[in-house]
Amino acid sequence: MVFYKTEEEIELLRESNRIVCMALAHVGSMLRPGMTGAEIDKAAEELIRDHGGVPLCVSVNEQVVHGIPTKDQVFQDGDIVSVDCGVHLNGFHGDSAYTFPVGEVDEAVMELCRVTNTSLYKGIDAAIVGNRIGDIGFAIQQYAEREHGYGIVRELVGHGIGRELHEAPEVPNYGKRGRGPVLKHGLVVAIEPMVNLGRKEVRTERDGWTIYAKDRKPSAHYEHSIVVLKTGPQPLSDHSIIEEALEKNPDVQYVGVISQAV
Repeated sequence: MVFYKTEEEIELLRESNRIVCMALAHVGSMLRPGMTGAEIDKAAEELIRDHGGVPLCVSVNEQVVHGIPTKDQVFQDGDIVSVDCGVHLNGFHGDSAYTFPVGEVDEAVMELCRVTNTSLYKGIDAAIVGNRIGDIGFAIQQYAEREHGYGIVRELVGHGIGRELHEAPEVPNYGKRGRGPVLKHGLVVAIEPMVNLGRKEVRTERDGWTIYAKDRKPSAHYEHSIVVLKTGPQPLSDHSIIEEALEKNPDVQYVGVISQAV
């Protein structure tokens, strides 16, 4: 069942997502080669625990999502580190993700990050009242897969978000225009393209949780929680505070978007 949010609920969701992005910005401010997944997990969790936060996931290079941070997971110069963070606050969830390029990252991988991040905003631009879920997926797939030749993961999709972290409808990062549920005022969804440098196929690690690209090539992941309004789509999460933090950290590269695509 799809739940449409009131103005009051949208503001509560905005606050949850603000805390999410504060945690991501905190991670971005401290990341450097030699740090471990456990270190950034602890730092971010300490920031959000006062607000009822839930643990975040850290995924490195070919890991797509659901990486489990450990003290043995040491970030190297040239890694890309994807952090997916969730917060539960005042009965509502926030959800956002960002991929951080650590140190001197290969240009081909930086381009993957830029294209994936840009495809997120392409999807958001398609989230207008009267469009359908398929229009969001089509916009992302057209840009990242058909124009740039990357592999879009099929097994993992975006989702509605509200009192539950995962609500209806599912929001795939691929699809056909004019297909799927109609987008209506008050719908809140998390749009999160997961894009592989190589093939689209993924596998699950023996831990039963971490998902990685089958060909072991890097994968990027960016996510916004957004609300569909009559006046147009509006992000509830705010990546600008993450990017401001990165400007002060010489160990993490700025990604940004490809300007002509947004």
